[in-house]
Amino acid sequence: MSARWLTYPLLLVVVGVFATSLLLAFAAAMIWPTLPSLDVLTDYRPKVPLRIYSADGKLIGEFGEERRSVVSFKEVPKPLVNAILAAEDERYFQHRGVDYVGMARAAFANFSQIGPRQGASTITMQVARNFFLTREKTLTRKINEILLAFKIETNLSKQQILELYINQIYLGQRAYGFASAAHIYYGKRLDQLSLAETAMLAGLPKAPSSFNPVANPARAKLRQRYVLRRMREMNVISAQQQADADQQPLTIKNELNEFPIKAEYVAEMVRQAMYERYKEDAYSLGLRVHTTLLTQHQDAANAALRAGVLAYDQRHGYRGPEAYAELPANATAEALEEVLQEYADSDDISVAVVTEASPRHIKAYRRGEWVDITDAGLRFASQFLGDRVNANQRIRRGAIIRLQSADRKRWSITQLPVVEGALVSADPRDGAIRALAGGFDFARSQYNHVTQALRQPGSSFKPFVYSAALEKGFTAASVINDEPLTFSAAQTGGELWEPKNYDGTYDGPMTMRQALVRSKNLVSIRIIQAIGPRYAQDYITRFGFDPKQHPPYLTMALGAGNATPLQMLGGYSVFANGGYRVKPYVIQRIEDGRGTVLFEQPAKRARDNAERVLDERNAFVMTSMMRDVVRYGTAAAAMRLGRGDLAGKTGTTNDFLDAWFAGYNAELVAVAWVGFDQPKTLGRNETGGSVALPIWIRYMGAVLKGAKEVPLETPQGVVSAGGEVYFQEFGPRASDSAGDNGAEAAQPAPSAPDNVRNQLF
Repeated sequence: MSARWLTYPLLLVVVGVFATSLLLAFAAAMIWPTLPSLDVLTDYRPKVPLRIYSADGKLIGEFGEERRSVVSFKEVPKPLVNAILAAEDERYFQHRGVDYVGMARAAFANFSQIGPRQGASTITMQVARNFFLTREKTLTRKINEILLAFKIETNLSKQQILELYINQIYLGQRAYGFASAAHIYYGKRLDQLSLAETAMLAGLPKAPSSFNPVANPARAKLRQRYVLRRMREMNVISAQQQADADQQPLTIKNELNEFPIKAEYVAEMVRQAMYERYKEDAYSLGLRVHTTLLTQHQDAANAALRAGVLAYDQRHGYRGPEAYAELPANATAEALEEVLQEYADSDDISVAVVTEASPRHIKAYRRGEWVDITDAGLRFASQFLGDRVNANQRIRRGAIIRLQSADRKRWSITQLPVVEGALVSADPRDGAIRALAGGFDFARSQYNHVTQALRQPGSSFKPFVYSAALEKGFTAASVINDEPLTFSAAQTGGELWEPKNYDGTYDGPMTMRQALVRSKNLVSIRIIQAIGPRYAQDYITRFGFDPKQHPPYLTMALGAGNATPLQMLGGYSVFANGGYRVKPYVIQRIEDGRGTVLFEQPAKRARDNAERVLDERNAFVMTSMMRDVVRYGTAAAAMRLGRGDLAGKTGTTNDFLDAWFAGYNAELVAVAWVGFDQPKTLGRNETGGSVALPIWIRYMGAVLKGAKEVPLETPQGVVSAGGEVYFQEFGPRASDSAGDNGAEAAQPAPSAPDNVRNQLF
């Protein structure tokens, strides 16, 4: 009787299992034909972000929702494979998509509540879920997942499946795939990871948010230890390796968006260009854009611009704390970190909050450490210390200040500048931009002053007017009177105009070369009177300037029109390369995710297939004159570089609103500008020579160090006589002078032929 009672339950179990199996088989038979095609796996095309590189292969920018780097299975180090299997699927190479042993073990552990709840998803099932399914917890979804796992295992090899997993899985911080995560968390390639770092990354797929070493370092450490323990249990590492890895500190990159080169303005320019061409696909096709930037040049440009802008700012004194915060009596580091969350550091300029202040000592907290400022570190802001200063201006407890240090030991008070600046350089032989710093700090202002800031170029525009005069028959030896001029309201169509030289002095008759060297405004006005403002307006289009931005008035002689630093770069390149129009460009090549070249900048090198827009004799004489500007004139400070092949021109606008310097040799042109976004005076005597030129000097000194000088070759048709150079058909003349009205004695040369001008548009 008892045996019969045992038989019935057993029979019921067998029938139940059989019925369930039939039901599952029926469900599988019904679902299998509806399973999605595996084309997305066999022809894997992940969403790979737009990446932008320098000419020497350094990453300067990345744009896309998913940060991903795709690697082949053979590129994945063995320790990482072992760590992933230890963390996610120990029996991966034994099962065929579904691990029945693992499922039984997980079911028993979960039913008996022994240890933490366990899952039973294999790596193949995770691939199925990540590519085809949602994460909803339903029986239908689970059946689909299991069937897809079988289908995947039938059609792909184990290595192919694992490769898909390694490239597709989400690992936090917008990182998809282990190669991307290695770069984002550690700034390394997969083959550079230590065992400790490998175990940390392998622990992320289970819960990228909970085990994120940035957001939850303590939980991340626990997960890492679990992975290391599992690796030891699998005998893929030794006990000593486990112990060593466990003791290794977790060092995560401080700045998760950091790139080897700071070129955010260029990266944004390229992003905009790619979006115009590819729209939203630009952020997922894996496009790789190679720019013309050179690391050495970009680093030098950033350093030069920041140093120059900060030097100007320091000359004009401390403005006081940025803000004040209410601090609790016993402020902890955690509380102070919260205060600082509202403020961003600017490269080497750190934000800090003052906790103690006296005229001789300040204690402050900057992110991650307490610092003391004493002695020379207080000098810049000394007038804002002490009880005699108003409380709303004084450096006191709760004050938000800025700090800078050369060695991270001795800190000095500084401040973020209000003034802005820009620096751009290019190879004049083809227009390839080598460096572009569009402002002091991209994080603070995305306004690109190189490409967007239309400002008056001042005297840095005079070379284009002088070049027009040479075309009209003037020579570098033409004598022009430097004496005051007055223009009535009837002549100007507005108000009485009495232009003046910068220094308020007048030196009478002088050669055109001397006038450019000394930047004489009255001579420039007489020159444009002689050649005609409309001719000058037409002539400057040869250099790429928009005539609408330079109205045909006498003020054009003083650079009263508008130009961007990029336009000035293009204009000066014509002088530097001997008379050819080359358009500055920054995108050299675009490749798709498979390395196929989609676009490549066509070669337009000067003297090859670039358009000649200026007689090479004209370019030679202008360069000769601008070399004297550097040797003896307003840019003489550049002689500290110890080079004889540099030419250029300073520029200072009316009321000291803008400061410029544009200069070059035959292989590099650079333009520096400094001014306020809302134009206001830089201050008395803050000229192109004192504000912009030091930036240019620092940059050129860094990138030309050790480079051979480039000689200035005299072209055919140029003769020397009496220490001056002339176009051969003119030569020196006894009557080579201009009277008070600036009229040239010789017959002017004809203007540029119409067909030349038309080719410029």
